[in-house]
Amino acid sequence: MTNDTSSGYRDAEPDVEHPTDSGHTLQLSDVGGLEGAHPSVVAARDRFSDAIVDHEVVSGDEHILHVRRDASLEVIRWLKEDPEHTYNYLSDVTAVDYGEGRPLQVVYQLFSIPFRRFLRVKVELPLESLEIESVVPLWQAANWLEREVYDMFGITFLNHPDLRRILMPDNYAEGHPLRKDFPLRGRFTRAEQTRRALARQPEDDYIPAEFDGTRRPQVVAWKETGGEAVPREVMQPMAPSPDQDS
Repeated sequence: MTNDTSSGYRDAEPDVEHPTDSGHTLQLSDVGGLEGAHPSVVAARDRFSDAIVDHEVVSGDEHILHVRRDASLEVIRWLKEDPEHTYNYLSDVTAVDYGEGRPLQVVYQLFSIPFRRFLRVKVELPLESLEIESVVPLWQAANWLEREVYDMFGITFLNHPDLRRILMPDNYAEGHPLRKDFPLRGRFTRAEQTRRALARQPEDDYIPAEFDGTRRPQVVAWKETGGEAVPREVMQPMAPSPDQDS
């Protein structure tokens, strides 16, 4: 076990300068010198100078890249696939609504397992155009995460394979509950909410395949690190134990 407690950013050059959209020249010394010189931030700015809107450091050593929407998928794909960075673990996709008519932010929390580095990527979306490319082609784990953001914030993920609500019912008509303009008690009166709840049918909460018995458990292909992919045809739902209660 190693006793190295450094941040992993010491290999970056401390005197690199990068202009920001505001005209201010960001020096790595502005964000903590060598400890602030996140190698992926430096490399991303060099490769995507027009796509990187800003870079900030919060809570001492948490680096955030602000990326233009039209370049978000390209930048995130590079962060994942470039062997010098390899952000192969997507730990979260979420969103932030600051209210008062300000743009919403889509937030990607990335981690590089080989290099033990965290990086947060943020993309701003104007209220009149809440859509962004899906990252499901890069990480299957983004599927339900993006559905939750769609459900709670109303952000559309283009080219998502199954974009629909995941927490609220499909026919939920009160909007998106995590938006700042969403009323604390919802948009309908309590009487209307009660009337709608009492009028619900089983079909409102289940998909057709769950009624006719044709639904099969979802099986996801996986492989051990360094191993071969498991053929989909050999993956079957686990049979119940003989002594399991029926």
